[in-house]
Amino acid sequence: MAQKSKATFQKREREKEKQQKQKDKEARRVEARKVKAEREPNMGHEDPDIAGIKPGPQPLPEQWQWAVRQDNQK
Repeated sequence: MAQKSKATFQKREREKEKQQKQKDKEARRVEARKVKAEREPNMGHEDPDIAGIKPGPQPLPEQWQWAVRQDNQK
């Protein structure tokens, strides 16, 4: 009988852990919804990572300008 009681106790502990995990997960979801609702909407529909980039060749960054000057001198 002692074994059966231990198994029941362990099962109850697993159930408690599972319920706590579900509560934590729901709390994270609620927080994510709140953060998403507070965030300003992206009205420009433009990816901020590529904002301002035009198709075609891009100007060289300042660190590479010396290479352009050397090519022009040749």
